[in-house]
Amino acid sequence: MFVIRACRRIHCYKSRGQPLDRVFLWRVLFIMAACSISNINAQIRYSVPEEMKKGLLIGNIAHDLGLDVQRLRSGRARIVSGDSTEYVELKSDKGILVVKERTDREQLCAETTPCSFTFEIIIDNPVELHHVTVEILDVNDHSPIFAKDEINLEISESATPGARFLLGSADDPDVGVNALQNYIMSTNDNFSLKQHSRPDGVKYAEMVLQKPLDREQHPRLSLILTAVDGGNPQRSGNMKIEVNVLDANDNAPVFNQSVYKATIAENAPKGTYITTVNASDADSGMYSLISYSFANLKGNINEVFEIDEKSGAITLIGVLDFEKSKKYEIGIEAKDQGGLGNSAKVIVDLIDVNDNAPVISVMSFSSSVSEDARAGTTIAIFSVKDLDAGENGHVACTVDRNTPFKLQSSLRNYYTLVTDAALDRERVAEYNITITATDSGSPALSSQKTLILKVSDVNDNPPRFQKSVYTTYVTENNQPGLSIFTLSAQDDDWNQNARISYLLDETTVGGSPVSSFILVNADSGVVHALRGFDYEQMKSVRVCVKAQDGGSPPLSTNVTLDIIIKDENDNAPQVLYPVQTGASVVAEIVPRAADVGYLVTKVVAVDVDSGQNAWLSYKLQKATDRALFEVGLQNGEIRTVRQVTDKDAVKQKLTVVVEDNGQPSRSAVVSINVAVADSFPEVLSEFTDFTHEKQFDENLTIYLVLALAAVSFLFITCVVVIISVKIYRWRQSRFLYQSNLPVIPYYPPHYADTGVTGTLPHGYNYEVCMTTDSRKSDCKFSTLGGQNVLVVDPSFTETMQRTMKEKTFTEENSLSELTYPQNPVMSERNVIKPDDSKQLFCLMYCRWIS
Repeated sequence: MFVIRACRRIHCYKSRGQPLDRVFLWRVLFIMAACSISNINAQIRYSVPEEMKKGLLIGNIAHDLGLDVQRLRSGRARIVSGDSTEYVELKSDKGILVVKERTDREQLCAETTPCSFTFEIIIDNPVELHHVTVEILDVNDHSPIFAKDEINLEISESATPGARFLLGSADDPDVGVNALQNYIMSTNDNFSLKQHSRPDGVKYAEMVLQKPLDREQHPRLSLILTAVDGGNPQRSGNMKIEVNVLDANDNAPVFNQSVYKATIAENAPKGTYITTVNASDADSGMYSLISYSFANLKGNINEVFEIDEKSGAITLIGVLDFEKSKKYEIGIEAKDQGGLGNSAKVIVDLIDVNDNAPVISVMSFSSSVSEDARAGTTIAIFSVKDLDAGENGHVACTVDRNTPFKLQSSLRNYYTLVTDAALDRERVAEYNITITATDSGSPALSSQKTLILKVSDVNDNPPRFQKSVYTTYVTENNQPGLSIFTLSAQDDDWNQNARISYLLDETTVGGSPVSSFILVNADSGVVHALRGFDYEQMKSVRVCVKAQDGGSPPLSTNVTLDIIIKDENDNAPQVLYPVQTGASVVAEIVPRAADVGYLVTKVVAVDVDSGQNAWLSYKLQKATDRALFEVGLQNGEIRTVRQVTDKDAVKQKLTVVVEDNGQPSRSAVVSINVAVADSFPEVLSEFTDFTHEKQFDENLTIYLVLALAAVSFLFITCVVVIISVKIYRWRQSRFLYQSNLPVIPYYPPHYADTGVTGTLPHGYNYEVCMTTDSRKSDCKFSTLGGQNVLVVDPSFTETMQRTMKEKTFTEENSLSELTYPQNPVMSERNVIKPDDSKQLFCLMYCRWIS
C-alpha cells in the first residue's frame, strides 16, 4: 500500500513538472511517519508542496489513524483548533484532508524552515484527540530580486588589483534548493566576481579588480550581475552595474564591530532608538565620507526600522509583535564616496509583553443535563491558548465556586468541565457557568466564557397538599351533582411530571362504596355529591383522595376529606303520648274540685332533627278567654288555669299543636278528650257523645245483669280474671315487640337534662323500664296526681272506669299483679281490648258496688 501511494505521489509531481529527487524523498519520509501513527492522541505529519489548488488531497486521515470512515462520521470528527486551520479541510464522509485555501509558504513562514502548521482533530463518543502537522514544501515560484535595478560605482583608477567592491545581495523568498545559489557577472577584462556568505547564511557578491582601470581608455563600464537559484526550471534576476572610473580611493570603510545586538519591548512606541552602527575610512577628503544603508530588505525590515545614512542611528518606525517575529537580523552597509564599502549585522531581540489575553475554545458542550446525573458527568470540553511566551503564556482556568461544577485537566491547555455535586432542578433550573482563563503576566490578562446549562426534570417530587386533612360542610337533602369542595395539590416538578390527577380511594360508608356518594374530578380536583345526604342517617363522610402526578414511575400523596352533613328541618315532630289510634278513645278525668294548676296530662313529643330544629314548643289551638286549660310552652303539660264551674261542659276536647324551631317550622297536632266529672256514671252519660254509638245503654244493661250473676260465682270470676290478665300480658308483649313506634328513652330519677332538645322540666321525670325482647314486657310510671283515666271501647260493648288510687286497688293489684298508673304514658295496658272487656268489667263492677 505504501508503494502504491508513493507511486501515485511520484506521478503527481511528474505531471506538475517538479523535480523528483529531494521532493520525493521528503514525501516518502513523511508518508511513512504518518502511516505509523494511528492511536488515540496520535501525532501525524504530512508534507505538501505550496501553491496547491483548493480541493487537492493532503492525506487519508482515516487510513493513517487506523479508523473507519463510519467512526469519523459517528464521532463528528472536526478540526477544533490550531494554526492556519483556514488552509485545510476535513472531509469526514471520505476520511481525507484536502486543501481549503491556496498556501503560500513565503507568506506563511517567511524564512523559517521547515515551514509547517499544526492543528487538532477531535472525535467524540469516546473523545479522541489527534495532533496533525502539515509541512509546506517550497516550490520555486520566486525569482531572485535585487534591491535596486541599477547601481552606480565610482572606482578610482588608482585602485590596485584585488580591490573589492560590494555589489550587495539578491533576495529570494524561496528556501532550500530553490533559494539563491550563486551570482554570475557578465564577461569583462577588469573585474572578477566572488560570492560570500554572511553569518546568517545570506549570500552576497563582490566585484574584485583584476586589472587596473584606465580612465582614459574606459571611463565607464557597464556590467550585468545575475543572481540564479537552484530550482528546476531555474529562475534568475539581473542588476545593472555602472562603473565610473575615478581617481585615488583605495581604502574601504571598516565597522568597529561585525555584529551589533539590541533589545526592545514589543510594545515600544514609534521613534524608539535601537542602536547606532559606526564605520571608519582611512581615506581623507570626500573619500572618507561614509553613508549607511540596509544591505538587504527581506520581509518588512524597511517598514519597521529606519537608519540614518549619515549617523548610522537605527530607530523604530513600525509596530512590533513578538508573536509574529521574536527577533530581527538587519544587514548594514557602509560606503564611502569612492564606492568602497563594508558590511555588518544588527540583531534586534524582542522582549515579550503580556498583550494577549487567553482564548477559550469550546470543542464539545452539552446544553442540558438531567438533574439525577451523577457527580463527574462531563458537561463540556474546551482548550485554552495564549499567544504570549514564558510566564505571560502560562494560563490557569477556574470556574465559579458557587456552582456545582469543577474543572479537570489531563492534557496541557485542555480542560473538562464536570459536575461536582448532585443537581436539583426545583432549586436551580438553569446555570450560567462562567469559565475564567487568567495568564501569569504582570499585569495578568484574563478572558471569560459563559456556558448556559439547563437542568432537565426528573420526577423526584410527589404532589403536595397544604393540609393532611380538609373539612367541608354540606346541608342535607342537597341536589345530586353539587360541588362540595375543591382539592388542590402542587408539584415542584415540571411539565408531565407536574401534571396531577386526583383519584378517589375506594372505601365503604355504611356498607356502600364511597364512590356511590362522592365523585372527584380527576383533572380539577372538584368533589361532587352523587346523591342527596340525609342527616338522620349519616352525620359525616370521610373520603380519602390520592393526588398522583404524571411521571414515570408516578408519585402520589393521600389526603383526607371530612364531609360534615348539616341538619335541615325536614322532619315534623312526632307525638309519643297520648297515642292516637282508632281502636279506642282515651279520656282524661278532671274532678270538678280540681285546684288551679291541676295537672291533667302531659303531651310528649320528639323531633328526629337536631339543634334548634328539634326545639319543640306546645300551644293550644283555638284557645278562648274562658278556657279551662292551658299547655306548657316548653314541657307540654296540660293544667287547669281556673276553678271548674257548673257551666263547664263535662266533655272537653283539646287540640294541642306541637311545633319545632326550624326555618320554616314544622308542626304536629294531637287531640285530647277530657271529662270533667266527679262520678263514673256522669262520665258514662257523656261517653255516648265521645264515641257516637247508640248501643251503649243496651250493652251496659247486659253487662250489669252479667255482673250481678257473677257475684254468686266470685271465685270462678277471679280465676277467669287471672287467665284474662295473662292473656292480656301476652298480647301486650307481642304488641311492644312488633311496634314500629320510637321507644322513649329511660330517664333515671332526678335526671337533669343538659341538652337543648329536651321537652320535660326537671320537676316531671318519668321512670321507664322496658325489655323489648321479653314476652312479658312491663311499663312502670310514677304517679303524677290523683286524676282518673277513662278507657272506652269503640263498640261500647264494655266500658270501664279505673280509679287510680292505691287504697282501692290493693286487692286487685295483689290478685292480678298489675299496676295501673294514674297517668300512663304510652302503655298498651291502659287500653282495654274488646276480648278482655267482659272479665275486666266484672271486677270493675264488684269494686264499684262495694
